[in-house]
Amino acid sequence: MKRLIVNADDFGADRHRDAGIAAAVAAGAVTSVSVLANGPSLDDGLSLLRSWQRRGISVGLHFNLSEGRPLKRGAALIANENGAFLGKAATHNLLMQNANMEIAAEIEGELEAQIAHLKERGLRIDHLDGHQHVHVFPAAVTMVARASARHTIPRIRVPAEELIGEGPGGSYGPADDGASGLRNGDNGPERQAAAGPHAPERRGDNGRRERNPMEAGAFGPPSGRITGGIETPAPVLLREAAMFSRLAASARPILASVGMRAADHFRGLVLKGRLSLPLLEDTLKNLPPGVTELMVHPGYAPDRPAPGPFAAFATAERERELAVLLAPGFRALLKKYRIEMISHLGANP
Repeated sequence: MKRLIVNADDFGADRHRDAGIAAAVAAGAVTSVSVLANGPSLDDGLSLLRSWQRRGISVGLHFNLSEGRPLKRGAALIANENGAFLGKAATHNLLMQNANMEIAAEIEGELEAQIAHLKERGLRIDHLDGHQHVHVFPAAVTMVARASARHTIPRIRVPAEELIGEGPGGSYGPADDGASGLRNGDNGPERQAAAGPHAPERRGDNGRRERNPMEAGAFGPPSGRITGGIETPAPVLLREAAMFSRLAASARPILASVGMRAADHFRGLVLKGRLSLPLLEDTLKNLPPGVTELMVHPGYAPDRPAPGPFAAFATAERERELAVLLAPGFRALLKKYRIEMISHLGANP
């Protein structure tokens, strides 16, 4: 049996991102949502998140160490002199250190603050993943494993994806070999209702030509070549995906040691910014048996992005993903390949 968790990342980044995620949830195209605890629009979306949890949509922490400001004051290593996170590249470099106790202490303090922030707002944390996958980096993974066990967070993302192809670093090889030490605990699943009450406000017309989501490259320039109607990932995207997959593979035994559960398979690293229905069909028809988590980033693009650290979150690429998820063809593909959609809650024992 093939089961699919479609998880939308970055809820709380801004109202345009949140409205796009809400549209996908209401359409039954997204069954799980990850929340930025330091996101500027989080409080505005709390009632929506609570209603989704009542309807069986899983809501999790999108652990953030790279964008915006920490929730815990006094960080000297994971934040700059202005008190803001360091940004993606600098944070990834910092998190490659695995023997610095001062960095580990700051990460643990920030993780506890983000968990508490969601709980204080009446949210149950059904799963945990990382913004830009920070949770599987060497400096963070042990802290994440311990905190997840302390707070009985039942599910976690392991972004190890099958990557086949040649690149500057040689063969990327299959990163997702199915040999996970994490227990899926997937017995007796139930289909989760994804409908929600929210009718998002549509963005204004900014003059961009609307394109069919069936078309490769819709809503944005292609990242790589077009082969057989399917856009291939650019080398830079493959290199990044290979790095995340290697880190995730190394993180597996650490997470498994505290009893964390994950989906059997993961997809989405090489779909970032280039999703189309042909590419989605190629992904779905090749899903292995078991539970797969598909990471998506739907959203609306505003006429004028608001300034701030999350300004780049509501873009044409996000609208492109949303258009694909809302297309009638998506549901047809699920039926065609006999795939059942569930949330992280449906994958629990």
